[in-house]
Amino acid sequence: MPEKSNTPNPHADLFQRHPENPILTAEDWPYPAHTVFNAGVCQLNDETILLVRVEDRRGHSHLTVARSSDGVSNWRIDPKPSFAPEPKNFPEELWGVEDPRLTWVEERNEWIIAYTSYSSSGPLVSLASTTDFSSFTRLGPVMPPDDKDAAVFPRRFGGRYAMIHRPVSPGSFGAHIWLSFSPDLTHWGDHHILLRARHGAWCDANKIGLSPPPLETPEGWLILYHGVRHTPGGCIYRLGLALLDLEKPWQVLHRSDEWVFAPEAPYELRGDVNGVVFPCGWILDATSGEIRMYYGGADSCMALATAQLADVLSFVRRGPAPPLRDRIGVNNCD
Repeated sequence: MPEKSNTPNPHADLFQRHPENPILTAEDWPYPAHTVFNAGVCQLNDETILLVRVEDRRGHSHLTVARSSDGVSNWRIDPKPSFAPEPKNFPEELWGVEDPRLTWVEERNEWIIAYTSYSSSGPLVSLASTTDFSSFTRLGPVMPPDDKDAAVFPRRFGGRYAMIHRPVSPGSFGAHIWLSFSPDLTHWGDHHILLRARHGAWCDANKIGLSPPPLETPEGWLILYHGVRHTPGGCIYRLGLALLDLEKPWQVLHRSDEWVFAPEAPYELRGDVNGVVFPCGWILDATSGEIRMYYGGADSCMALATAQLADVLSFVRRGPAPPLRDRIGVNNCD
């Protein structure tokens, strides 16, 4: 099982690992599980909610709710899967459900869950809703394979919902982050590239994807994304930052050139997939300005890192603005 480490990371200038990492492993689970990782996160009343991806010994995943008063310890985990695949009614979930992102949509008075359905034709984006994380309503698949790493914005733009996702087509040159719009969360269009994977030796060359849902700040929508670096020893997942315009999120204001978080601790370097840090959720404490980032380590455990919002914004502001063609991708939303 993943081992704990209290050794500080001298390179983590923005995000600091919690000394109790990993905060959840399969050993904590009330029923048999192979690994637990890549949880969606939210604050519900006085509790931190993790909607955790749980992989069983078949290799299929489901989602289970874990609750904690302090967001670190004493997790109360549902005794059985909270959101299990239903392939009879939803055949796109044949091989499991994975990597949820949670967004509170005040207009609807409910949480919208964007997750990956693993179909026989490949992974695709599906949506569901909940108000209490005890019962769930599926809204169905919204993007065809291959597509994943999706999250909706908490409010509309020009009367339309917006969703970030990462489609990949066979033979395509790079996997980029896309933005799409919908009047009803069912029918999606106006698709365009939001952030391009870079080329060459960059840490985010060729393949990138959204990590947690967009975080609204006074300076814009804060985006944390993962870049995949292919090396002779395997892939390395590192995290980068971008800032989108608050009212026109299709406009990218800044993008960091350097990664801000990378696999360095033992529970990130060794596991089912070595060298992975993969957050699907974060929470901002508006009073203290602290960001709590929950992430999967090596596809094997759940861990926590924290940062100050002011420091993160200061860092991303130092990043250059992308070329104009990458900053403005929608012509009819102004």
